[in-house]
Amino acid sequence: MEPLEILECSPPLTREPLDVEQAAGVARVFKALGDPVRLRILSIVASRAGGEVCVCDITGAFELSQPTISHHLKVLKEVGLLTAERRASWVYYRLVPEVLGELSALLTPPTLTAPAAVL
Repeated sequence: MEPLEILECSPPLTREPLDVEQAAGVARVFKALGDPVRLRILSIVASRAGGEVCVCDITGAFELSQPTISHHLKVLKEVGLLTAERRASWVYYRLVPEVLGELSALLTPPTLTAPAAVL
């Protein structure tokens, strides 16, 4: 499965409706984020000083088996929220801030301007 690329061309929801492909791509990301374990994993990675976490630190934060954690990490990588780099026998994960920025931009409502004061 390819990392999500549809977000790059997705306008904010308030500007124009998403087409079928855009909606499917964005839904994949939200589906990945809809799992509490994956949301916690993303939070662990995002909040770590240096922006990088060893898989050993992620696994230790849960009462789940290593294969289950690996599955959740794979899902987050598939939608483009995380990247991974193997160093010796450990894998280190990093957040892809651009994807979160794209999600944020997609959901950002237009700036509401107050009407000018009448004197």
